[in-house]
Amino acid sequence: MESRFRRLTALSAGLTFVLVLLGVYTAAAGAGLTCDQNWPFCDGAVFGLFPANWASFVEWFHRLVAMVTGFVILGNTVSAFRGAAGRKTQGALAIATLLLPAQIVLGALTVTQYEWLILTAHFVTAATIFAGVVLAALWAADDVVTNRLVRAVAGLVPLTVGAMVVLNPRTFVAYTPPVQVAYYAVALLAFGGALATAVWAGRHGLDARARLPALGCSTLLFGLLAVGRQYYGLDGRVLSLGATALALGLALLTWWVARRDSPDGRHETGVPSDD
Repeated sequence: MESRFRRLTALSAGLTFVLVLLGVYTAAAGAGLTCDQNWPFCDGAVFGLFPANWASFVEWFHRLVAMVTGFVILGNTVSAFRGAAGRKTQGALAIATLLLPAQIVLGALTVTQYEWLILTAHFVTAATIFAGVVLAALWAADDVVTNRLVRAVAGLVPLTVGAMVVLNPRTFVAYTPPVQVAYYAVALLAFGGALATAVWAGRHGLDARARLPALGCSTLLFGLLAVGRQYYGLDGRVLSLGATALALGLALLTWWVARRDSPDGRHETGVPSDD
């Protein structure tokens, strides 16, 4: 797959990662309150060029990054359908692109209504868009992936999930805006790493048996991404901690399997997987 498209998919994934973290900080810091019921004009500032205060700058800067990210994903999708990618990559990018308008609407509703269902839908959509662009980036990079990289990614997942245990909402640390951003940063990295392991399992010298625990881990992480910012009591914290601990167990199992060679002894570095 051509290097230009590969770089574009990596850029889409990176920008989406940053955008989600900005969205978490914007919500946690209450920056959306600058809009009140005056969305989308808010306090009248334009992209933070003349912000009334820090909260106003955060809100408008988040919008600017969202706009740039949306256009990059759209361009990535157009490039994929013009022949730069296979069907799986096209499908992943198409889903991410089609969800962008819904995410804009949900973002507005989190400002004007801020209800549990809306907030959850907003983060489910964000996680789905992130999954789409990450999968596209993984498939685009398949022909340059090495055995060493695959094992390094598999080893990164338990470390990041372990950090999630420490940062579990309102359990061991105060859930301040910086802590929320840190939680989502490691959660997104863990989710992306688990997806990578699932995609590359069975190739590049990675035992295919790593796919199942990797998929289980990524599924749990997706759910944690969707509800991480919710306010819940003791039962919710215990459930969240239990799900994270289970994800950690699956991540460790994935890493253990990934350390072994494939049963057939192959160490491919260029096996097509996108068609």
